[in-house]
Amino acid sequence: MPRYRLLIEYDGAPFVGWQRQANGASVQGALEAAIAAFTGETVVVKGAGRTDAGVHASGQVAHVDLAKAFRADVLRDATNAHLRPAPVAVLDASEVGQEFDARHSAIRRHYRYRIVDRRPPLALLAGRAWRVPKRLDVEAMDAAAKRLLGRHDFTTFRSAACQAASPVKTLDRLDVRREGEEILIETDARSFLHNQVRSMAGSLVEVGLGKWSADELAAALAAADRRGCGPVAPPEGLTLIRVDYPA
Repeated sequence: MPRYRLLIEYDGAPFVGWQRQANGASVQGALEAAIAAFTGETVVVKGAGRTDAGVHASGQVAHVDLAKAFRADVLRDATNAHLRPAPVAVLDASEVGQEFDARHSAIRRHYRYRIVDRRPPLALLAGRAWRVPKRLDVEAMDAAAKRLLGRHDFTTFRSAACQAASPVKTLDRLDVRREGEEILIETDARSFLHNQVRSMAGSLVEVGLGKWSADELAAALAAADRRGCGPVAPPEGLTLIRVDYPA
């Protein structure tokens, strides 16, 4: 039974998230339906990250097992043909060994959160970034972000619905920088808790607005209390950029 690794991008706006659910269309469900239409097989597509409703991906990775072998480029192109008009695309497909698991083999996940701090509404970036109508202090945000690096109990930045066995995670990178009107929050870790990136982004905006200090952000983390979290940033600003695997 051949296994295929898929590199996928999608607009998360019309989906209830990556994971197949009974209450609406999912990215996983769209991919499974497209592959089934092409192969005639009932398949399960397993992703590296279970992105939330409205969250995008430019580098999601998944794997799928098929009963019949196909050329990887044929699988890619046929799946894309059956995905239309859903805003999902398979960028690459390759055959891999059975030891590869898109979720459990991953060693690092990279996310980017986009903010535009301007008063006028967004036209070109609508649905792709969070508009904050006041100027943000990016230097203060970046300095505060560094207080979250390392291994911590991230309960403060964890959704109440999170199903992770432990709230302890190691945050390898959390950078905040400005590119013109855009503010980019970029973060890397082996894995994240449910809503962790959006929760950290919302709290960092409180720092950028001058409502919180870096010490107050660090104290919120140390409290390990969800009630200490700032507003959770909206999903449209978040994108899963890349997933890393052993060489």
